[in-house]
Order: sequence, then C-alpha cells, then structure tokens
Amino acid sequence: MISLFHSLKRFSLKPIAVSLVVLSNLAIAEAPNSIDLATFTEHATIPELHQKMQSGELTSEALVRFYLARIEAIDDSGPTINSVVQLNANAIAQAKAYDLSVKTEGLKGVLHGIPVLLKDNIDTTDGMANTAGSIALANNFPAQDAFLVSQLKRAGAIILGKTNLSEWANFRSDKSTSGWTSLYGQTKNPYDLTRNPCGSSSGSGAAIAANLATVAIGTETDGSITCPAAINGLVGIKPTIGTVSRHGIIPIAFSQDTAGPMARNLTDAVITLSAISVYDEQDPAPTEANYQANNGGVVKPTALSGALKADGLKGKRIGVLRQLSGYHRDVDQLLANAIERLQQQGAIIVDDLAFDDGVSWGAQEYEVLLYEFKEGINKYLAGTDKSLPKTLAELIAYNEQHSDRAMPYFGQEIFISAQSKGDLTDKAYLDALAHAKKMSQSQGIDKLLGDHQLDLLIAPTTGPAWKTDLTNGDNFSGSATSPAAVSGYPHITLPMGYVSGLPVGLSMFSTQLTEPVLIEAAFAYEQATKHRQPPKFLSN
Repeated sequence: MISLFHSLKRFSLKPIAVSLVVLSNLAIAEAPNSIDLATFTEHATIPELHQKMQSGELTSEALVRFYLARIEAIDDSGPTINSVVQLNANAIAQAKAYDLSVKTEGLKGVLHGIPVLLKDNIDTTDGMANTAGSIALANNFPAQDAFLVSQLKRAGAIILGKTNLSEWANFRSDKSTSGWTSLYGQTKNPYDLTRNPCGSSSGSGAAIAANLATVAIGTETDGSITCPAAINGLVGIKPTIGTVSRHGIIPIAFSQDTAGPMARNLTDAVITLSAISVYDEQDPAPTEANYQANNGGVVKPTALSGALKADGLKGKRIGVLRQLSGYHRDVDQLLANAIERLQQQGAIIVDDLAFDDGVSWGAQEYEVLLYEFKEGINKYLAGTDKSLPKTLAELIAYNEQHSDRAMPYFGQEIFISAQSKGDLTDKAYLDALAHAKKMSQSQGIDKLLGDHQLDLLIAPTTGPAWKTDLTNGDNFSGSATSPAAVSGYPHITLPMGYVSGLPVGLSMFSTQLTEPVLIEAAFAYEQATKHRQPPKFLSN
C-alpha cells in the first residue's frame, strides 16, 4: 500500500504548472456570481463565507476546488513551500453533499463546508496515513478518527488534507530542523522561502499563511502552535490542557500536549476552537471547560465566540513580562508599539515584570517529556497495524536500519534518552512533574497575576524567522512559549508587526480556563491594528 500523498499529489490529473494569474481566473470561473476567491478568502472570516453560501454566491465545492488548485499552484510548483503533504480524495464529493444540504436544512454546524487541514500527527479515516513525518509510519492508516476530528466533522468541516511537520513533532533529536521530515522533506516559510516556518506545526502554519485552506489544526507541547503561528503571521491558540481531546494524536507528553487552531484571523480560530473544545473521557487527563457543553453531542457556538468584542481591552490589567523580551531590538520596538495600542484601547499596563529569582523549570520539563513520551508512544503504537513498529525500542531499531533515509541530517538522541527512562511511578518523574507545575503555575504565572491583580500577561512570541539550516538546526533568538506550555494554561499569539518583512507575534497568556479573557483582549487588539499582511513568497 502506498500513501495517498503519492497517489494524489505525485500523480495528480491536473496540470502541475499553474501560474498565480491562471489560478485567480480559475477561482473566479468556479465561484458562483464571479467571486474572486483569491482575494475574498485571504481576508474573509468563516461567518462571511457562510453568508455567501447561504445567499448562493458561493458553494463549498467551489471553495474546495479553489484550495485544491491553489495547493497545486503554490505548494507543489511555483514557490513550492511543501506544506500540504496528503489530500482527501473525497473532499469534493463531501463539499457537494454539504451544498445540497444547505439548501434544505441550512448550515450543519459552525464549520459547515469549511476546508480544514490537519497536522500529520492526528488520526483521520479519510484515506490518509498518520505518519508524524516518519518513514516508519508511512503506512499507518488509522481505524478511527481522533476525537477532535470527529468534532470537526460534526461541526460540518471538510478535512481537506494533512500538513507537514517537524518529524516526531521535534522530539527525536536536539539538532533537528523545524519543518523537515524524512517522509516529506522540508517545509518553507512563505514570507521568505529561505527561512524556517518554525515547528513542529510547520506545515499548518505555512499552509494557512499561504491561504491553502481556511483553518488548520496544529499541536503543541512547547511552542509548536504558537511559534509557527507567529513566524507565519497567523493567529494561533494553545488552549488549556485537556479542554481539547488528545485521543488519536501521536503523543509527546500528556501533561503538556494539546491541539489547537491556526488561522488568518482570530474569529476563525475561535470558531474552530469552539467546535473541538468538547469533553472526552478517552483523553488521558480531560478538563471539562466551564465555557463548553457537549449539548447532547451537538456542537453549538459557545461563550468563546461571545468573547469576540471590539472593546475587549477596556479595563483589562495587562502585565508586560520583560523577562521574555530584550533579545532583538526591532522586536522590542514592536512590543513598545503594541503596548501603546493596548493602552489606547483602554488597557491598564503594568510593566517590567519578571518571575521571582529561582523560578525555573527547564530541566524538569525535559525530564517529564522523556518519561511521558516513552509511555505515550508505546501506547499509541500498540494500537497500530501489526506491520508497523510497536514500541519506542522498535522505532529506534527501525531508524538505525534505515538511517540513510531516516537520519541523513540528525540523529535520535532524544528517542534513546526516552527509552532509558522507567515507569511513570518513578520518583524522578514524579518529582520533576511536581516541580515543573509548581514553578510555572503557583510560583510562576499565577503569582504574577495575583501579586499585580492582572488579567493576563504579554510578551513577544519569538523573533523573526531564521535561515533554514539542515546542518546546524534551529536558531531561536528568544521565546515566550514555555510558561503557558509547562503550566498547561492557555496562550494566544497574533500578529504584532514585521521585521524586514518577516512576521512577529504578540503572546497573551493567563491562568487555567481564561480563554474568554484572552480572546477579548486579542480580538480588540487585532481589530485595532490589522497587522497581518499576505506573504509574497520571496527568496532573500
């Protein structure tokens, strides 16, 4: 059996060399009433797409066909960003069915007929393998959807395809390059094709920045939604741990893993999050969020969408975590500009904050991830086809046997370290977990919020994209992802501006289940600034 990636993308019946001009004309021809989809979809929100569908000016089929043609023109040829690696062969048929139903039954749900891309570590039964980008899992075809995928479909979404990532979600080697996998190769940043898209949700970030779908789902353990969202000029939401089910996702660590939406605007990200924030008893540590109810299995809009308020910054007390800035002069200037805009919108700024001396968790976080990865990956592999590696030890052996393809640029020292760990009953693991949570929660984020009576904290998400370098690996200048990642608290990043044409994000994070608070602040800032600009696919 070969991956559907090969059957659809390598042997597509459509001509590969499609210019952007031809693509734009194709979109106009396929959309009812001659909507210029290339222009409209760049800025339209999901409610605006639905308005056009209900009025008859747009169909889901036209939208799907537009994105499939755009993937060929931009992802496979032309700029060749290599972000979408598998396609759903039934996407057009599914779109046609939704177009028929909207005429008689109205919109099925909040994502009716909307094309969604999945990071290629999420199980789906749409004929696409779930690979983590590894040649070892090239033929891992799941028997059932991940829980979040079932919720997307229940809300009416069309799973358009799967996106490239950093192999094993950047948890195989400490010298890895974000956006590279042994199965699919390197994803490029659409703002500058020589630069990195960040990881591990690299393909999700690059694809949505390039307007290859309406929204994508990424996953994060520490920065894997928020970094690629920031570096690709997007909104990314990492929700409170356990509010989005991890069931059916290839894991790293259940105490930090989560899935979340990546979109060109906050409205689409919030609508998508509302669809997948549903309690799941199969999750290893579910949190039944107080803003979401399953409503008997029918996904409905929640208080999340109600938090999209243009005056959402009024009266908000916001702390500036300067400890997470200062690594790039131009980024610091963008932060200063952002603070000024926040104040103009009614926010109260408390500046120059830092965690107390001695508050750290890095070594303990890594220890926890090693233990939980071994436990989690062994459980996931146990449920896959018998022809695939069944344990972490077998994965290590597979990579050694196929090292010319699996490890041409970097090794698997993280795999080997994880394999050496014991069970989750080990004192070393329990002590590390308790320390990391205490430092990031009660002694970290919660203490800053309480001491200064704050609603949220802000910092630059990370610096501008670096040059992709398969020899030396990634080159982060700074990052604000770890506090929210280790604590398990929510984190939103959204465009803050540009440095030499490269996007930079503003991070907003707070305590557990404060998504509505963050959404209010983020939406007011987004609407007041409108920073996002489409990429130009340059090669600098």
